Amino acid sequence: MVQANQTSKPSATHSTSSTSAPSCNISIHQTHSSMTTSEPQCPPSHPVAELKPTVSSTHSPFRMKPVAGLQERRGSNVSLVLDMSALGSVEPLSSGVVTPRERATQEYLQSASRVLSRQQLRDITLNTQMLHAEFAEIPMNFVDQKELDIPNHGSKNRYKTILPNPHSRVILKTKNSNDLLSSYINANYIRGYLRDERAFIATQGPIINTVNDFWQMVWQEDCSVIVMITKLKEKNEKCVLYWPEKRGIYGRVEVFVNNVKECDHYIIRTLILKQGAQSRKVQHYWYTSWPDHKTPESAGTLLQLVNDVEEDRRGFTSGGPVIVHCSAGIGRTGCFIATTIGCRQLELEGVVDVLRIVCQLRTDRGGMIQTEEQYEFVHHALNLYESRLREESAQ
Repeated sequence: MVQANQTSKPSATHSTSSTSAPSCNISIHQTHSSMTTSEPQCPPSHPVAELKPTVSSTHSPFRMKPVAGLQERRGSNVSLVLDMSALGSVEPLSSGVVTPRERATQEYLQSASRVLSRQQLRDITLNTQMLHAEFAEIPMNFVDQKELDIPNHGSKNRYKTILPNPHSRVILKTKNSNDLLSSYINANYIRGYLRDERAFIATQGPIINTVNDFWQMVWQEDCSVIVMITKLKEKNEKCVLYWPEKRGIYGRVEVFVNNVKECDHYIIRTLILKQGAQSRKVQHYWYTSWPDHKTPESAGTLLQLVNDVEEDRRGFTSGGPVIVHCSAGIGRTGCFIATTIGCRQLELEGVVDVLRIVCQLRTDRGGMIQTEEQYEFVHHALNLYESRLREESAQ
């Protein structure tokens, strides 16, 4: 859970690297200019214009409110409040009919947009109130348990209310097509820049009885990069240790740790996966510097991670998705994917549409970008990336 008030960030543990923050290549493509990781202080020289999002209606019927007495989502500091007066009556989810709430959700997620120029991005990043108000309008698009007709699927979920959206969920291949539970994993395919199909897989941190499923998914989807953005424990368990110290067998997949490289804010493991006579190389990034219940003090380390992952992805011949997970697979996971897409859009188009990106993510997996602080943090990360693009072009 991310809170608005921030305290000092705990230091990451590392043994072989220097204590200075890593330099970040400012472009997603192969560029090698080193920049500082401090965030720019942009003076509000241009007043923030009234930027109204382009949507099919003037008001979203969904808003976020910290209302007492309502059941809160686990792992969040806000509750979802539905303004049903704008929707009319709602039929039961089991009726098979598209309800007004569902229709309103899909219309908003498919149409909401706010294209920001570079200057508008710099301006709106300074306007916390506007960002929080915009975030509150975006429907979460969570899944009701009745939508998943899979007996006992709850035994494979880390959080009972965070479920994979049916239309985009990853389905594990099984010998018995009637064994629905064996084919179930709490994971969704996520579209990337320009709606690139299956650019990512967003998933929960594995629990003890889904570790084999996780490695089956890595092999099945031909994934070459895994990004983990959580510690194993932050007050409570966030993820189990699902990789071996040297060698481990997980179902039909054998995993070898070939190399370990410790950077200032994340650890990179080079893994070799084997199944039968086949073997593949996988890079595992473990980002350890995201503080519990907060967002990072600086976006520089996240940008460095985004850049390194993108370079690795392009270096692999495999075209499989990048697997990203935190604990629930929606908050920090959403921040990483949204920042990756936003950087690409800024680099190639010179503009960014964070609202559209988040709506696309939530269409694929409900709840992506979990809190208003995370939404604000993504804007800060993209603002920092934009400043580095300006510095590069000025050289």
